[in-house]
Amino acid sequence: MHNTTHNKKPSGKAGSGGSLSIGLTGGIGSGKSTVARFFSEFGVPVIDTDIIARKLVRPDQPGLEQIVACFGKQILDVGGILDRAQLRAIIFGDAAEQRKLEQILHPLIHTEMQRQLGHIDTPCCIVEIPLLLETGWHDEVSRVLVVDAPQSLQIERSVQRGGIDKQQVEQIIATQMARSQRLAAADDVITNKGSLPLLKKQVEQLHRFYMELSGC
Repeated sequence: MHNTTHNKKPSGKAGSGGSLSIGLTGGIGSGKSTVARFFSEFGVPVIDTDIIARKLVRPDQPGLEQIVACFGKQILDVGGILDRAQLRAIIFGDAAEQRKLEQILHPLIHTEMQRQLGHIDTPCCIVEIPLLLETGWHDEVSRVLVVDAPQSLQIERSVQRGGIDKQQVEQIIATQMARSQRLAAADDVITNKGSLPLLKKQVEQLHRFYMELSGC
């Protein structure tokens, strides 16, 4: 029995190239990146906004320059590279500071995301956006795909990944959109609480569905 759910809602906005754009989102530790990787293995292009964000804060990039202007040179290491741990320490648990960072990065990420969408020439593409619903960018994709997992699994996976402890994961979950709200906003849901083969089977099922929606 698959845990994938979807409805045949008419597709909304497509990418600038006319393809079906799927906004992929989910809470921390839900398995978004794994789902995106599986779609990629099926030949679906993936636009990853986390990768875009990392590129924007490289040395000599406008994103990093603006962040330094806002938070000071303390967020740089001795080589002039962004010290992510230091920046995280500044914004973690401080909504006002986090908002400052988002006001710098989100417009830059959005511009690059739209640029990449404009170059998509396949029937559909995945746009992986952790804060898809929080930013309101769900209005710019054809469908919203939520990867869902029980909170206990979210915590376990995030801690195993390293660099964060249970308390921090719980705090992040508390700041993210409630699971019930995220599910209510979804057009399609993948429930990730089993094995990787089962997860891939759900992705394969949705891939076929998206190909059908896009007329392929």
